[in-house]
Amino acid sequence: MSLPSSSSSKQAGAGVITCKAAVAWAAGEALVIEEVQVSPPQPMEIRIKVVCTSLCRSDITAWLSQAPMFPRIFGHEASGIVESVGQGVTEFEEGDHVLTLFTGECKRCRHCTSGKSNICQVLGLERQGLMHSDHKTRFSIKGKSVYHYCAVSSFSEYTVVHSGCAVKISSSAPLEKICLLSCGVAAGLGAAWKVANVSEGSTVVIFGLGTVGLSVVQGAKLRGASQIIGVDTNPEKNEKAKAFGVTDLLNPNDYNEPIAQVIKRMTDGGADFAFECIGDTGMITTALQSCCDGWGLTVTLGVPKVKPEITAHYGLLLTGRTLTGSLLGGWKPKSDLPSLVNMYLNQEIKIDEYITHNMAFEDINEAFELMREGKCLRCVIHM
Repeated sequence: MSLPSSSSSKQAGAGVITCKAAVAWAAGEALVIEEVQVSPPQPMEIRIKVVCTSLCRSDITAWLSQAPMFPRIFGHEASGIVESVGQGVTEFEEGDHVLTLFTGECKRCRHCTSGKSNICQVLGLERQGLMHSDHKTRFSIKGKSVYHYCAVSSFSEYTVVHSGCAVKISSSAPLEKICLLSCGVAAGLGAAWKVANVSEGSTVVIFGLGTVGLSVVQGAKLRGASQIIGVDTNPEKNEKAKAFGVTDLLNPNDYNEPIAQVIKRMTDGGADFAFECIGDTGMITTALQSCCDGWGLTVTLGVPKVKPEITAHYGLLLTGRTLTGSLLGGWKPKSDLPSLVNMYLNQEIKIDEYITHNMAFEDINEAFELMREGKCLRCVIHM
């Protein structure tokens, strides 16, 4: 694939690039397509021509937040082509196809070398809206700084990321599909495979049947789970859920008793594994209650919109249940994601089926509304 053309006022690789970006000026306000200036990559950074980016629920959550980091360019689930590299970068060159990484991997810190964690101490979650290296921004509009998001900011025709926050992938992988592996699909598959290690013949319950939840479903089915229970209040998701492998669908609104009691009856005392994929901390208690005594494991993946604190009766843990969290499914992003890309190319995992809408960059606000209204899984935005 040749490097896509841009609307830049200067040639690629020739310093500052002026291009289009969807800028959020305030919490919850419609994004505005603006001309932004994108600085050249600094040492150990790369500048990427974003080809496709998909909208993730956490983009919506952050966009609605009142955190004082505006103006801001959201987006983190993306694929693109390296346009230029900064000083010291040896693993990338112009023209490489890449996935962006909202949590990086330096491969040198205690966590990266431990084999026990994917939470890089150097390039982990960036919450200040600035670059890891110098705590500055690479975006501006008429001299006014624009904040980054999750060290990626893919709602821009060009973006700059640390070289540890991108991973080179096969040029044969379709960029308009594979972008989903930079967050949602990888997160769900990893939660089932790496974090929970779902076993053959086990019972699994998933709360929330969005892209992440359905990726857990896919992972559990491929591991040979005998019963996969999907819990969601939106009946429009039922057909998709069954196609991915859900064996039993539950809508809490259809019952006059706690849904955990329904699940315990269905599973002879509780599921082996429960996954909270909604971003509702109250639902974590329900997930724990839905697990069996002794070995029941609850994995939480969702990003809470409100009330981030978790409360649960100590008895749920005293009887042998376990609660754990999962970030990007436990994958070490640079080390592990290329193998998922290869699995997709070998038709061992599904990705295409999560894409419900393909949209032009100019229609990005429509994508936001579709996700807010629960009318899509993934909207892929073509830059």
